[in-house]
Amino acid sequence: MRKIGGFIYPWGNGHFTRMMSLDRSIHNHIREELDIHYSSSGEIYQKLLQRFPDKKENMHNILMPTPIDGRKGPSVMLSLFNFLFPVGGKPPLVSLMADYLRSEGRLYDNQKFDLVINDGDVGSNVIAERRNVKSLFITNQFRPRLWASRFFLYPGLVYISKNIAKATKIVVADSPPPYTICEYNLNFPEKLKTKVVYAGHFSNGIINNHSPKSNLEKLVESTDSFGYWMITGSKSTNETTAKTYEKIFLAPEMNTERRIVSHARNEPSIDNVIGRDGKKYSIADALEKNVDWIQIDVGFLSEQEKETVLNLCKYAVINGSHTAMGEILGGKAKPIIGIPIYDEHTNQIRWAQDRRLGILAITVRQAVKAVSEIQRNYNKYQEHLLEFAKNYDRHGVENTVRIISEMLED
Repeated sequence: MRKIGGFIYPWGNGHFTRMMSLDRSIHNHIREELDIHYSSSGEIYQKLLQRFPDKKENMHNILMPTPIDGRKGPSVMLSLFNFLFPVGGKPPLVSLMADYLRSEGRLYDNQKFDLVINDGDVGSNVIAERRNVKSLFITNQFRPRLWASRFFLYPGLVYISKNIAKATKIVVADSPPPYTICEYNLNFPEKLKTKVVYAGHFSNGIINNHSPKSNLEKLVESTDSFGYWMITGSKSTNETTAKTYEKIFLAPEMNTERRIVSHARNEPSIDNVIGRDGKKYSIADALEKNVDWIQIDVGFLSEQEKETVLNLCKYAVINGSHTAMGEILGGKAKPIIGIPIYDEHTNQIRWAQDRRLGILAITVRQAVKAVSEIQRNYNKYQEHLLEFAKNYDRHGVENTVRIISEMLED
């Protein structure tokens, strides 16, 4: 029985989501029996244990270096300080890096992998190359464009990109050019392009087995136009984004602009409806009383509710994450307003703005103006979006499984 190692970078949920989609498809499409091991740390390791309760011996907890969480995403200053000193309970990066590479090296030696799949874990690429193990690196970044204020991060990007380049095959989870959302985050050198494959987006697909409609779905179905305002990310990012949205909603131009705010927090206490009369209602009461609503706050949307909201909304406000942009621009052909957290987000939103698929908003005022701009020129955005959606490749998972199968056969 051949063995596959899956190494998942624990910062953010996107790496885990992609790998779990891949895991399902591997078992569905590769006929031979495989022994698959996964390695990560923190919250992602706990999710692995929940996902595979009968295979705990195949789940490996290896502490990986990650940025220090700040007020708005990762703190550059604290992360740089953590290079030599402990911060927030994390050991110095120098010692952590050595321990992490030794631990992963031991895992390689013990398991004798035939192939490794690395999503965000660049250290595993280095170990695979040294041990002559085939490696596949899944990414939507290589050497992102940096803005002037971030020039001091360039040496780190060069180091990471050199380690990404060590992979046997680099899979970009995006459509081929010229429809590559993450284009400004790639910038591959010519010598590397022979090992790069644009596999397509790791799309969630379409929900086929519908449950009875929820009260939220019934409430929004009777509404002619609204925006979908998504809040995602770590605790600090989540809280900061929520506060930014609150400031935007205070602008006079937003007094009549309907919106659904999804907080990505499984807390039912968040759920409420604000009517145009200024009163608050539960979702059930708002539906029963046919309330003319201006804002719906939801702690956590089910997959079906999210699908309904995305189908019916006029535009979506997001932080610029790659997965969300693919689903909304390509899967739903809806324009976005992007309020970025990282340079990665800024690059992807700017790419969309350059192609009239959405608008980049750095400030509260820019976000308010973006809403007006999209409402005013909606048909023009729709023309560009429909063209993009026709060329949106949602088969990244299946295409990557095909690559894995070929690499196992070679």
